[in-house]
Amino acid sequence: MVGAAALRRSARRMAGHIAAASALSRNALQQPERLLSSQASPEHGARGAVSGSELALYPPERVRNFSIIAHVDHGKSTLADRLLELTGTIQKGHGQPQYLDKLQVERERGITVKAQTATMFYRHITASQDSDAPKYLLNLIDTPGHVDFSYEVSRSLAACQGALLVVDAAQGVQAQTIANFYLAFESNLSIIPVINKIDQPTADPDNVKDQLKRLFDIDPSEALLTSAKTGKGLEQVLPAVIERIPSPPGKCDSPVRMLLLDSYYDEYKGVICHVAVVDGALRKGDKIASAATGRSYEVLDVGIMHPELTPTGVLYTGQVGYVISGMRSTKEARIGDTLHQAKITVEPLPGFKPAKHMVFSGLYPADGSDFEALSHAIEKLTCNDASVSVTKETSNALGMGFRCGFLGLLHMDVFHQRLEQEYGAQVISTIPTVPYIFEYGDGSKVQVENPAALASNPGKRVTACWEPTVIATIIIPSEYVGPVIMLCSERRGEQLEYTFIDAQRALLKYQLPLKEIIVDFYNELKGITSGYATFDYEDSEYQQSDLVKMDILLNGQPVDAMSTIVHNQKAQRVGKELVEKLKKFIERQMFEITIQAAIGSKVIARET
Repeated sequence: MVGAAALRRSARRMAGHIAAASALSRNALQQPERLLSSQASPEHGARGAVSGSELALYPPERVRNFSIIAHVDHGKSTLADRLLELTGTIQKGHGQPQYLDKLQVERERGITVKAQTATMFYRHITASQDSDAPKYLLNLIDTPGHVDFSYEVSRSLAACQGALLVVDAAQGVQAQTIANFYLAFESNLSIIPVINKIDQPTADPDNVKDQLKRLFDIDPSEALLTSAKTGKGLEQVLPAVIERIPSPPGKCDSPVRMLLLDSYYDEYKGVICHVAVVDGALRKGDKIASAATGRSYEVLDVGIMHPELTPTGVLYTGQVGYVISGMRSTKEARIGDTLHQAKITVEPLPGFKPAKHMVFSGLYPADGSDFEALSHAIEKLTCNDASVSVTKETSNALGMGFRCGFLGLLHMDVFHQRLEQEYGAQVISTIPTVPYIFEYGDGSKVQVENPAALASNPGKRVTACWEPTVIATIIIPSEYVGPVIMLCSERRGEQLEYTFIDAQRALLKYQLPLKEIIVDFYNELKGITSGYATFDYEDSEYQQSDLVKMDILLNGQPVDAMSTIVHNQKAQRVGKELVEKLKKFIERQMFEITIQAAIGSKVIARET
């Protein structure tokens, strides 16, 4: 017995010596990195604890809230990584690349889907100051770059006073760069242009400066030249943020008012709300109320993202952080809501426009018996993605399912992928449709999101119909202008603008029916321009159109899940394509099956 105890003691001592030695060798290895981030704050190491008394050292004039905006794949997330390393928020070479992209779908596709916040501490040393230079608290928000997630971008910009507009030095200004610039411009933000990827062999920063001057009237001398990959030029980014972006406005001595930027559900903590404190200070134990719902809550936990959730017990004016208040569902946490001190009436802060659903699709379980599992999966996923609308529906062909509204096609695709990856749900989705408005002879109007719901009722005659349109911005190399104009006119587009950005590239603006772009427009556009086109759209008004409902009949029986609404001129062609496709996919039977496309009682295409 004694021998065994002695052995255990010596083994423990040995393990202690090994751990100490490895820690020493790790420290020795990290020494050069520490020198690299000498301007990082030593008190807050990577993921170090931050106390409320330390946050009190940062009044609004020493706080900067900024976001990074750019077109897809211009290097936003890599730049965010470098800034987090530069300030010692994460350790260099540790963790994963694109640190703030947390979802599996973001890593696989290399895109940002959810905006993410991180708080950094930075000592700003100027030529006239020594090591006693003041330290600043910087809140960085990394935003998505794809058109479908511009709702996320507009929410993020509401918490900021400035933005880094990142442009690829080789690709130049793209469609989403223009859209994001105007989102920031409308929010009255200070914009710092950053020309990234200057290490690339095809980089042409001077040409990009000319584009910024011509399109946005930005002084070329204001642009910062960087390479997030190699680290070149990054030392000028944070000083520019501090010098050029104003501090957040707000009254420190007023009752607390906060803007609710985002919320998501955590299995253990409940609903976690991301907030920007506009006035006053928020402390753990405070009673707060929602201006939208009128409900009151007690603050159970409050802190900052540094870069993970770091409790501080308090948030002061101008700071961005998280609040846990015992909300049971994200439906209580309305994005854009004002949270304020309970039992005090305050002026609600200007929120943001509600998410506008552009594409609708039916989701059904691949196996009818899995309906409850799919319902549970969709419920959990919508807790973390408030921009999806869900209603139950029933189809004769597919059984019980859901009609979901999305911000766009990529948003729909990402939602499907997350359902499969995160919850193992197998789903069948119907053809995506857009919301139409139909007017009947008696003057009543109805909005139709599911074509099967449009009754082919002889007693009710449709007298007029409207469809949603979008304003599309397309940037292409000038040699492809002809084919792109042809494509847009085929899709019933109306040209609004045609200008040249420079000698090589043209900008086209079209008003297009949303129905014409949701399925394969982007793929065709990429195909005819050899992948060089960039495309962005914003929703516009409804326009009157000549629309008809087309049914697909198998042996004379309509299949409701395959009903679609088409433009009268295109009905014949679309019907012919659909029945030919179905003929290929339906397995051969022992008897004859007629496949027909019909408008009302008139058959327009048939295969057997």
